[in-house]
This record gives sequence, C-alpha cells and structure tokens, in this order.
Amino acid sequence: MPAEWRQHEATWLAWPHNVNDWPGKIEPVEWAYGEMIRKITRGETVRLLVKSARQGNRAGRVLDKAGVNVARVEILNVPTNRGWMRDSGPIFVKRRTRGKSEIAVVHFHFNAWALHPDWEKDYAIPARAARRLKVRLFHARSGGRDFILEGGSIDVNGRGTLVTTEQCLLDAEVQVRNPGLTRAQIEAALKESLGVTNVLWLGKGIAGDDTHGHVDDVCRFVNPTTVVLAQEDNRRDVNYRALAENRERLQGMRLEDGSKLKVVPLPMPGPLTFGGRRLPASYANFYICNAAVLVPTFNDPNDRIALGILSELFTDRPVVGIHAVDLVLGNGSVHCLSQQQPA
Repeated sequence: MPAEWRQHEATWLAWPHNVNDWPGKIEPVEWAYGEMIRKITRGETVRLLVKSARQGNRAGRVLDKAGVNVARVEILNVPTNRGWMRDSGPIFVKRRTRGKSEIAVVHFHFNAWALHPDWEKDYAIPARAARRLKVRLFHARSGGRDFILEGGSIDVNGRGTLVTTEQCLLDAEVQVRNPGLTRAQIEAALKESLGVTNVLWLGKGIAGDDTHGHVDDVCRFVNPTTVVLAQEDNRRDVNYRALAENRERLQGMRLEDGSKLKVVPLPMPGPLTFGGRRLPASYANFYICNAAVLVPTFNDPNDRIALGILSELFTDRPVVGIHAVDLVLGNGSVHCLSQQQPA
C-alpha cells in the first residue's frame, strides 16, 4: 500500500447529503467541500460521488461558485449512505511487474463502524470503483469470512509499516469489527491484503470519535521514518492519559527495517463541544494531496502551531488550513472524507 504523500492520480470524495451526520449544517459543509476540492484539483483529479443527477447539478453549482477548476472534477452517480470515503471508499494497493505499475482495489467488508444499520450502499463503493477503473478487485478475508476494516483505522509509511489501535481493531465488546479473531489473525489479514510486514499497535483513540479509536485522529506518518503524534498537555483533559500512553508505546517501537521511529508531537486543539457532546477535533486528521497538505483548523490558538509543525515536516508542498468546525460536527474532518488513488 503506497504512502499517502506519493503521487496521486485522483482523490475520491462523496458529496454530503446525510442530514443525520450534519444536522442543520449541510450548506456550510458543502462550502467546506468546495474549499477542499479547490485545493485538491490544483494537483489532481477529484472523483466525486453523488447520489443523484439533481445532487450532481447542485454540487457543480457550489463548486463553480467556489472557484474550483471543474474540468478536473469527475461527477459520478453512485449512491451512498454517508460521505466518509476514507472508511467506505476504495483502498488501493500497487505493485510493479515487468517494469509496469499496476493498481488494484482491496475490498474490505464495511459495517458502518458496527454503529449504524444502513451500510449496503457504502459497502458497494469499492467494487463499483474497481469496475469503473477496470482494475482488479481483491476481497480481504480472514478466518473463513470477510475481513472488516475502515481506512481511517490504519496509516502506512509505504515501506511495510502500518500503525493502528487496539481500541478499534481488538475491542471484543464495543463496536466489534471481527469477532473471534485474535491479534495474530488480524495482523496476518493486514499483511496479506495490504502488503505490509510490520504492524504497530497503539492503545486508544481520542474522545468523541464515534468510530471507537481510528488512528487517523491520533498518529500519522509524514515520511517513511517519522510520525506526528497527537499530544494533550492538559492533565485534566479526557484525552491526556490515552495520548500519553500512546507516546510511551511508540518510544519502544521499531520500523520494518528495525530502525527507531521518529516521533514529533502535534498539539491538540482545545475541547470542542456541541450540545454538550465532545467532538473529535484533531490536527492529525490532515490529508496529503499532490498540491498541498490540507489541515483541519478549529478557530483555536493551536491552529497556527499545528500548521507550523506540519509546514516544517512537509517541505515539498504547501500546508494550508481548512476550517473544520462544521465538518467535525459529523465526527470527522478532512482525512475522514477523502481517499487517495495512487498514480
């Protein structure tokens, strides 16, 4: 599985439509999409899923007003339950044979985070993508059944190392993905389906994350040997202990070649709540596209600090903020909404 910073052919997104994800906020979220797509299309195609021709027309109008280069947007009429393409969209792998590169789609089973009863439309997305692109489709399996995985639960360095959390993939009681599978079986499934050789296990994700521990709010590779790790300095914050434990774990971990992993702390924004509910706001939920690194921002003093840290790490492309206060009301932000297709 290629690292996210490698060259993309396209980014896959799904136009927002589920009012349960963003109650009363669909229109502001559409404009946030417009800003994301405007930045992404400066360097690659956007393949945008819409649930109907009517929605496609609306998306086109919004994108045109937002100054998007619409010539680089492919609007695809593909029904979805929700718009979180990181988790339900096509996960691509790549290999080089006889001097030529070949991509394929790995189809993991999707059960809406073991949280929602409606997921069948989202489950069908990877197969539909593979057919459209005319590439091979591999079904991930383990223990004689389909293997459940969301893209937000993993991050890779492109050289064989993958990072994930025990809370998401191993919890046997809450939002269970693969009941009965052991850690060893899950590691084997990840290695077989994604071509990784080394799996790093963190503990928990952040408070408010309804996926129950996705790693893309916590720890992200920024190059083959370095991760940024969300850090909470307020000892009274609910995230302090879990994030401190993750830092302790990483100190003893090694990469696929046995070398030590470099860990760069990334601050957390102050607590963001809505209706008394903690939202999973995190700067680690950035997306690396060809033309920029898109970083969620939250009208917080730590916005500029996080942007500065990431700017020092990504010297080959600009690091830009995307206002994500409305986006995170749906329990995710920039990375959760996007899925890269390698070139």
